[in-house]
Amino acid sequence: MNRRIFERKIYDKMLNWKKESAGKTALLIEGARRVGKSTVVKHFAEREYRSYIFIDFANLSPETKDIIETTLYDLNYFFMRLQLIYNVTLIERKSVIIFDEVQLCPNVRQAIKYFVQDGRYDYIETGSLISIKQNVKNIVIPSEEERIQMYPMDYEEFRLALGDNSTMTLLKQMFEKSESLGDATNRHLMRDFRLYMLVGGMPQAVNEYLETNNLQKVDLVKRRILSLYADDLHKLDPSNKLRSLFWAIPSELSKNASRYQATTIINNVKQNKMQDLLETLRESMIVNISYHSSDPNVGLSLTSDKTKYKMYLADTGLFVTLAFWDKDFTENIIYQKLWADKLDANLGYIFENVVAQMLRASGYELFYHTFQQTMNHNYEIDFLLSKGAKIVPIEVKSSGYKTHKSLDVFCEKYSSRVNDRILLYTKDYRKDGSTTCMPIYYTPFI
Repeated sequence: MNRRIFERKIYDKMLNWKKESAGKTALLIEGARRVGKSTVVKHFAEREYRSYIFIDFANLSPETKDIIETTLYDLNYFFMRLQLIYNVTLIERKSVIIFDEVQLCPNVRQAIKYFVQDGRYDYIETGSLISIKQNVKNIVIPSEEERIQMYPMDYEEFRLALGDNSTMTLLKQMFEKSESLGDATNRHLMRDFRLYMLVGGMPQAVNEYLETNNLQKVDLVKRRILSLYADDLHKLDPSNKLRSLFWAIPSELSKNASRYQATTIINNVKQNKMQDLLETLRESMIVNISYHSSDPNVGLSLTSDKTKYKMYLADTGLFVTLAFWDKDFTENIIYQKLWADKLDANLGYIFENVVAQMLRASGYELFYHTFQQTMNHNYEIDFLLSKGAKIVPIEVKSSGYKTHKSLDVFCEKYSSRVNDRILLYTKDYRKDGSTTCMPIYYTPFI
């Protein structure tokens, strides 16, 4: 199978680091496993440097392991041995050394300080935070380290991977003009977007789709990634509490409850232990956590309740696969119906998950808000964004219905704090009173 090099937005951030840093800092790319960290870093090194050495700590040769253990701080000897082992000539200020999965070798991460001070070469690290906590307890984290977070491919990157270089640019122009596209065009674009919801943004899954055009085979790739995550979580927590919390995300969202009910998944866990488990999941970057804002205002993090939250998968494609984990995909029936919007189920939670992913990719922290309607029912605002001196409430619907009672009541209650109010749904762009109704694929432009 051909391994494509996909265009990733993080490349420009890396380029900016190289220019601005000029060797004064190392760069750490943080992200979940299989999001494409190693590939983009190699691609960057090949294009932006005269030479590079790629050290993969997940597959370390005995020779490399030996020189790391014995000569790490004898830099002249260390660099000489590296060049001999990898058959690469390092050129001062024109070469980069890459430490892939650096969390597996904490001593090297600690030594970054001395590498940078030496100044001969640039240094890029990649790290999957799923195991980083266990491996940094006894080391000093280098201050000479800049960090960039990497996520699964966003919708624009997905369209670029499919060879579409124009749609997102044109959509952004229409968004900025507040113009509708027409129902026929919107239906076409929604079909395209549903493909992204199904395939997702994990590079291996996207590559499989491009190679085979077979969603069943794509699903098998995603299942392997999910199994890998499950194994990682088991290594971190042999009691499997972490894995249980992760595996239950689709079922918890499908309940349409006001929060993730962790105590129904794992019993007899103290609150501080539960917070540690959640923090580990959050740092792994395989999930996105949205916290409840008890008093929605500009400083949403100041009013967030860490005990009340919702959890989403970091990738929409993985979410769909996990949601239907126990189903038979032999005939691609579920995928076909999802793509055609004909599945006999409430898909609201799938749409909510992909919106969470897109907002995180745009740099937003996630917050939501609920407030009482009656004794037995609450209003809910799916997402809250802080923009300038105001907040932007967002409601997500998996249909074309533009009813937005929750938005209306919320905006009346907090009228002095609200700027725009947005309904994300499946139909064309339009205004409904003070509410802006826009197709879900506009989310990256909000």
